[in-house]
Amino acid sequence: MTAPSTLPPDSEGAPAPAAGTRLERGLLAFFLLAMVALPAASTVSRRFTGRELPGSAVLAQHITLWVGFLGALLATASGHHLALSTIDLVPAGRPRRIARFFTQVVSAAACALLAWASARLVAVEWRGFGTVAFGIRVAWSELVMPIGFGFMALRFAWRAGDGGLRWALRAAALALAGSAFGLGAVAPGPALVWILLAIVLAAFLLGAPVFVAMSGIAMALFFRDGGSEAIAAVPTATFNLVSSATLPAIPLLTAAGYVLAEGGAARRLVRAYKGIFGWMPGGVAIMATFVCALFTTFTGASGVTILALGGLLLPALRREGYPEDFSVGLVTASGSLGLLFPPSLPVILYGVVAQAPIDHLFLGGLVPGLLMIVIVAAYGVAVGVRCHAPRERFEPREAAAALWAAKWDLGLPTLVVVSVATGFATIVEAAALAAAYSIVVELFIFRSIHPLRDLPRVLVDAAALVGSVLILLGTALGLTSWFVDAEIPTRLVEWMTATVKSPALFLLMLNAVLLVLGSVLEIYSAIVVLAPLVAPLGAAYGIEPIHLGVVFLANLELGFLFPPMGLNLFLAASRFGKPLPYMYRKAFPFLLIMAAGVLAITYLPAITTGVVQLLVGK
Repeated sequence: MTAPSTLPPDSEGAPAPAAGTRLERGLLAFFLLAMVALPAASTVSRRFTGRELPGSAVLAQHITLWVGFLGALLATASGHHLALSTIDLVPAGRPRRIARFFTQVVSAAACALLAWASARLVAVEWRGFGTVAFGIRVAWSELVMPIGFGFMALRFAWRAGDGGLRWALRAAALALAGSAFGLGAVAPGPALVWILLAIVLAAFLLGAPVFVAMSGIAMALFFRDGGSEAIAAVPTATFNLVSSATLPAIPLLTAAGYVLAEGGAARRLVRAYKGIFGWMPGGVAIMATFVCALFTTFTGASGVTILALGGLLLPALRREGYPEDFSVGLVTASGSLGLLFPPSLPVILYGVVAQAPIDHLFLGGLVPGLLMIVIVAAYGVAVGVRCHAPRERFEPREAAAALWAAKWDLGLPTLVVVSVATGFATIVEAAALAAAYSIVVELFIFRSIHPLRDLPRVLVDAAALVGSVLILLGTALGLTSWFVDAEIPTRLVEWMTATVKSPALFLLMLNAVLLVLGSVLEIYSAIVVLAPLVAPLGAAYGIEPIHLGVVFLANLELGFLFPPMGLNLFLAASRFGKPLPYMYRKAFPFLLIMAAGVLAITYLPAITTGVVQLLVGK
């Protein structure tokens, strides 16, 4: 299981604690607002003048790099990097302090090496004269990498110390992390490389961030093949993130979701869906399912939905007479629904990693995502009828008023889908419009967010999640580049196609592997690690890329409920105060129901490709 990332502040959940310096938070808020303004202004300019703002797209991509590193700095300061939470399994006291010291030292050493390698990359680029836009040199953009990694190394070392010996531990952590630079004077023998890999793996299993494990493994492998100079391949691959035209959509849509979450979207959506479905058999269960699904599209993180909405939906279900066992299971299962709908962050991340068109992924995920919601809601209807849950009289006036009150919240995914599907905007421009839309709605229509007191804090909270995801994506690209150099994907495709002849059998095996790994890995980690390997396999078996992407994401969605390590099971156990065996039993019916939906999505590709063919003709 992985630790959940920074939660969005919500009326039902406490805001994440402030982290980092005032300068970092101010720069992050400024850069995010600049990212909103540039693509949105370019869209308007193209519509009214026929010309885009020159250089705005490239500049937004480079600003994304800065947002990612500054957000990663905040995630380091607050301890919200994506990581295994196994540190809690270590006995309290001295064993746990030793384990935490070890993970922080390894993390600091990895970041120090990345800072050194990034500085070498900047030194090479500094001799050139490449520019980003408006006279900004590429080397200036790259500067954020050595600076960011360097300060992350210092913060990891700082976090190594606690208790009465904290200053001695911090000094020891700095010294041990600095000793990593001695690798430059050592020959990369096989024994040394295996020792390095073992140290990194042990730190990862004890709770070091996933990006530390990815970068550490990549640097060890490059060190083995080419010595210390070859380590620079990892930050080089990280900087290549800016070549992705769709990359800015990740922070933009994350910020949009966080702003709406802060503005009380959950309460408005509960009221709206209760007004619409409350009169039906099992109406409140249907309401809970749809609210969780839609809220997950805003935040892109299943854990956020359970933690933020659990205290709101569970009492509502219990008041209507639903059994506690079913109610807990429903909220736990529904917390992973909605990941296929726009503006879901996992869909965008998969598109970036697998180089699949993100707009087609969103279109392809509409019917499969709705299918998953409907089958879970149908089970809720059956339980509601069986337990004689009361049905409210349909009040057209209340339903209309509730729907009208939530129109702005429902408008966000609608804006993204319509603007992309009609060709009005690219995915990045649609993301910028969505972020601008959410800010305008909450600041000037609902007035639920103060522009100076609240908005910067919300943007910083969103940036911490973005930073933890982008730093993971960048370092994972370094590992992927080693895979490519070593021809691992090619060999994997050759082995699979020689061993497994049937595409149907391959898909079944893929479902099983993704289900298990999806329960162990956090979804962002699973995407950046597995998608580069799965995409060429799908192509070798002739599987349509959009269909493969939706199957991939649907399986990871199901992995949230797969025992014993499914993330939703842990979060719900914590949120509702239930033991894990209890959660395994109560979530199992939903696991079976959703598994049937995943199999239908897998073996009926028209569910995915039909909408794409209808709307874009491909």
